[in-house]
Amino acid sequence: MMSEKLNAATAQENTPLVRLANLIYLHSGLNYQNNLFTLEPKAAKRFKELGLDCAAYLEFLERSPLEWEVLMQHVTINETYFFREEAQLNELVKIAQRTAPGSEIRIWSSACSTGEEPYSLGMMLEKHGITRRNPVSIIGSDINLRVIKTASEAFYSASSLCFRRTGDEQKKAYFTEETGGYRVNPSIRELVEFRRVNLLNDDQVESIGPVDVIFCRNVMIYFDMETIRTLVDRFHRLLKPGGYLFLGHAETLRGLDCGFETVKENDTFFYRKG
Repeated sequence: MMSEKLNAATAQENTPLVRLANLIYLHSGLNYQNNLFTLEPKAAKRFKELGLDCAAYLEFLERSPLEWEVLMQHVTINETYFFREEAQLNELVKIAQRTAPGSEIRIWSSACSTGEEPYSLGMMLEKHGITRRNPVSIIGSDINLRVIKTASEAFYSASSLCFRRTGDEQKKAYFTEETGGYRVNPSIRELVEFRRVNLLNDDQVESIGPVDVIFCRNVMIYFDMETIRTLVDRFHRLLKPGGYLFLGHAETLRGLDCGFETVKENDTFFYRKG
């Protein structure tokens, strides 16, 4: 009986979907290994497009490395909106206001999806006059090329949920209305550069260069602890002395001896490089 159970467990561990989850983890750090029920419907859409089952898809993926770009479009989470967690954006403004006039402010919005976060950062800094006082450089990155393309185009449908926290005054100030939606104004777009970056690729992360602030919100909840430690260490290396790291409110560095101290301000919290 014990032998039968071990054989059944081994067979389950070797199912095509489990092998796909393991490959995704190695490629991107996204941990679907214990959430196969979440992975299956996401990946199944791609299987159907190609007319393949999971086993055949694994063979196709091995023969066609460029397929990873398409697969990432199906399995990454891209829900976001303008002015998300505005209390943190207000704290960014305060940090920028303490920066010496004329000094460049470099910000990295990692896993920026379709661009709402980095554009929101630029809007807040423009609103408070920071962009007139300091050179501002914002890098938005994501592993998903499709969302990076959308972010670069800076056009958002009028019916999109990305405007759920955007008032009419903000639309007038930072967007130009076009047929069917709104495009981010050039003064904001010129602050932001978009790149494809896999957060598990050390060379791609290092290419960002030294930054004053990193936003990595609502990303680590999809990583296991080993991946989080690796990523936080990379963030620590990139941040300038005294630099700041903003995570989502459901994420924490508690229990990690990683060189950051917690800053609590006005019903929000973030981290400073110690």
